[in-house]
Amino acid sequence: MKFLRELLAVILGVFIATGIMFVVFIAFVSASASAFGDEGKVTLKSNSILELKLEKPIKDYAPKSSDPLEVLFEMGDEKLGLNQIINAIENAKTDDDIKGISINTLFIKAGMAQTQAIRDKLLEFKESGKFVLAYADFYAQKNYYLSSVADSIFINPVGEVDFKGLAIEILYLKDFEDKYGVKMEVIRHGKYKSAVEPFLANKMSEANKEQMTSFLNSIWTELIIDIATSRNKTIDELNAIADDLLARNPELAIENNMIDGELFHDEYENKLKTLISIEVDDELNTITLDDYISTGKGRIKSTASDKIAIVYAQGEIQYGEGDENYIGQGKIIEALQKVRKDDKIKAIVLRVNSPGGSALASDLIWRELEITKKEKPLVVSMGNYAASGGYYIACNADKILAEPTTITGSIGVFGMIPNVSELADRMGINAEQVGTNKQSLGYSLFEPMSDDFHKVVKESIEDVYITFVNRVSKGRNMTFAQVDSIAQGRVWTGIEALENGLVDQLGSLEDAIEVAAELAEVTDYRITNYPRYKKDFKDAFKPFSFTKVAKENFLKEEFGREYYTIYKNIKQFSELKGIQARMPFVIEIK
Repeated sequence: MKFLRELLAVILGVFIATGIMFVVFIAFVSASASAFGDEGKVTLKSNSILELKLEKPIKDYAPKSSDPLEVLFEMGDEKLGLNQIINAIENAKTDDDIKGISINTLFIKAGMAQTQAIRDKLLEFKESGKFVLAYADFYAQKNYYLSSVADSIFINPVGEVDFKGLAIEILYLKDFEDKYGVKMEVIRHGKYKSAVEPFLANKMSEANKEQMTSFLNSIWTELIIDIATSRNKTIDELNAIADDLLARNPELAIENNMIDGELFHDEYENKLKTLISIEVDDELNTITLDDYISTGKGRIKSTASDKIAIVYAQGEIQYGEGDENYIGQGKIIEALQKVRKDDKIKAIVLRVNSPGGSALASDLIWRELEITKKEKPLVVSMGNYAASGGYYIACNADKILAEPTTITGSIGVFGMIPNVSELADRMGINAEQVGTNKQSLGYSLFEPMSDDFHKVVKESIEDVYITFVNRVSKGRNMTFAQVDSIAQGRVWTGIEALENGLVDQLGSLEDAIEVAAELAEVTDYRITNYPRYKKDFKDAFKPFSFTKVAKENFLKEEFGREYYTIYKNIKQFSELKGIQARMPFVIEIK
């Protein structure tokens, strides 16, 4: 009987192993077929128009997934890389088959700085003499900002234009905590460090109101300056239109020169046909941005031997390995060590798009950057955010560039611990502890925080803050007092950061690459991207790895984009560990 059991176990094991190998084989065949099929089926026809829909979430860096299960079952996140978009528009400038660009999108799933970078690239595209037109059934505010770069903007006759200025809404939870006995114990440094303010008060502090008003006005001014230039209007005129909603419908928008005309989509297509000199009855050749990128136009081809490496740090900073969705010291340090050893890489651009996170992970990355810049020029390019921990890892670069609408600074630190002692008392729950030493018990969420524990944590917070300010002081060649005066957790835009010395100049990722090339004294170079995210077979088949992706996709489908984002933010806050150098709040500018 024992022999039969062992034999059956062996046979079962062989079947399972064969099944796994079969799935992997199918995944590879499917991935290969998909890769070859994309290049085979997407054909760029002559006399075509490049169509910008921008419906997918835009990341600074969106490498192709190496997970065979994601490829096989198409379970990966849909996304576009900002670098691919910029490269595609650059290639389209000199592509004889592309006659112009049509912006035809509703909601741009990108941050303000990313949107501005795309808009600036479209301005460059127009210098080639090719046209840019825009059309939408209705214009959300960010979409209108992007579309305002076009030669002409058209709207559906029954559409709407949302142009009213910027706003932020924050939920305050203090009364909720008092009512239900569940609260967050908070220790912080920085009067502007308001990530934790909603847990401490039931209304916005004057300090927080001051900083938010300041950076909102800074971003809005930048946007309407761009719009005013493109639409031949004054800033005062645009503010008056926003104040009184004088672009809310097609008639008002046309009357106030915000829109050039109202057309149905078929009429808009006829206008495009006229521009490329074909008859109304002829087929209009368009190619989507995704398809154009798939033909190889998402990268700039070069035969240069010298390289400049872009190391992308995007997402929250968490202690650990990291992936394309969050920054861990593991992958970033590994990437920096690789680029240091590669003799063909002459300079490094660290592209930061992060609201911050773990202070420990931030400092580990800072140290590796400090080693790296002693060997090769290091330039930082800031995206939507480079705040708190995001600024921590940026502060020691040779040069720092930010977009005008980048949100940066937030040099401050906090710790946040849940406490349910009041709720436990109300429910009749009593927690008893026994330990060998005075401090052996540490912290219990079922007991009020002790003065001793608060003192120890406060001391750690102060130590991290002093270290943070010293890092910035050294990197920016400023005194501790100078940094402290613009720190305290305060958030700044790129424009404000240039004025107070936190960045060296305003510019895009492309500008940062040019600065890095100048520092390295190279003129002919190509770009190489890091980190490299490769998933092993064993990682693909780890328990729940497949179901996790499926669950996330299900939640996105059920909640919708806005509510899924809220759910995700709450989940991230609940999982924060250790002292945080993080953005003062989750910013969703409306």
